[in-house]
Amino acid sequence: MAVTGGGPHRGGGAGPVAPGREPRTRGWPGGLRDYALEMRGSVRDAERGPLLVVTGLIVIWIVFQALDDKFLSPRNLSNLSVDIVGTGLVAVGIVFVLLIREIDLSVGSVSGLAGAAFAVLNVNHGMPEWLAVIVAIAAGMAVGAFHGVFFAWLGVPAFVVTLAGLLIWNGLTLDLLGASGTINIDEEGLVASLTSRHFGDDAAAYAVAALGTGGYFLAAHRKRARHRAAGMPYRLTGEIGLRTGLLAVLAFAAAHTLNRFQGLPLALLIFLVVLVVSDYVLRRTRYGRRVYALGGGVEAARRAGISVERVRIAMFMVSGTMAAIGGLFVASGLTSASPTTARAAGSGMLLINAIAAAVIGGTSLFGGRGSPWSVLLGVLVIQSIASGMGLLGVEDAVQFMITGGVLLAAVAADALSRRAATRRGRP
Repeated sequence: MAVTGGGPHRGGGAGPVAPGREPRTRGWPGGLRDYALEMRGSVRDAERGPLLVVTGLIVIWIVFQALDDKFLSPRNLSNLSVDIVGTGLVAVGIVFVLLIREIDLSVGSVSGLAGAAFAVLNVNHGMPEWLAVIVAIAAGMAVGAFHGVFFAWLGVPAFVVTLAGLLIWNGLTLDLLGASGTINIDEEGLVASLTSRHFGDDAAAYAVAALGTGGYFLAAHRKRARHRAAGMPYRLTGEIGLRTGLLAVLAFAAAHTLNRFQGLPLALLIFLVVLVVSDYVLRRTRYGRRVYALGGGVEAARRAGISVERVRIAMFMVSGTMAAIGGLFVASGLTSASPTTARAAGSGMLLINAIAAAVIGGTSLFGGRGSPWSVLLGVLVIQSIASGMGLLGVEDAVQFMITGGVLLAAVAADALSRRAATRRGRP
């Protein structure tokens, strides 16, 4: 819900009114009424948004809590907040590639390769952990650049390039580890602490909740001021306050729940920092605007002076880098790297979950729409289903079918949303 600025009035001028729409009132009661009408219109027009994903997540939590009262326990929710990180980091890289209308099918194998490279270098060759981490992440970045060059400069479809990469890097991982070798990493080391360390002081979780809420409030007001000064639609102060209040309730409730177990997990903090930084890059930098422009259309991006090839290579480098970082978190959770886990990654579960997290959260498979924050909601849905079914002892076969059904529903909703927008004359 927004008010069109540019007029001399305190709430902004009336501005042009779309055909068939009445001018919006500017008072607080009218703002709430307009906001409710807009939400109803969004659902009616099949425009997905965070509201629908959050509603689905709430339903999932209610169902699993009714079936097993341990689901919403502080212990399980704390474990859930750590379990989402590995897949979530990989999904952040997927978002960058999806925004330019492409796909990266190699991220599962690249994740396995990064974990194996770290274990071999650190455990077998005695390389310091911090240096082995850097080499593993650099390997992921190099793999992404390799894919990007074949796609952007040689014209090989990204689907084919990354499908080949899925096989190549999975094979290399198996070769590094050996046919029957499992490499256990130091349980007290740097990588293992990524998923095992918690900030036990209650103030840490509450501080993150306060910073997140305050940051959102300031960012929303700055955006409102910019839009109002430029004569663009902007949100009412009351709506910003309402959204901030809801965010504060959720953030502090999450902090309280985490503090009832072991405190704020380091893995979750790192994940949130990655989301903030990546969202800032995409929304607040010139480079990010080029990414969205390329997702809107290749030829239009070329006419705007954007180096399409460089942006494409960069996006695959981001995907490879995030896959490698996610792979280190997966290895941290398992405290080992083995051919078994490498084959599991190569079979596609990590890949499917990462793509599902991005799409369910709201990133479009058709490019040009989405943000890293969509990953947070999407991966919560995916991991909540896995956690709930794990508590209930549901077989893996059923979990796969349910996850696949959720992904299909998300893609279908994305397609319907795009079709509805096309009929209204929007891109």
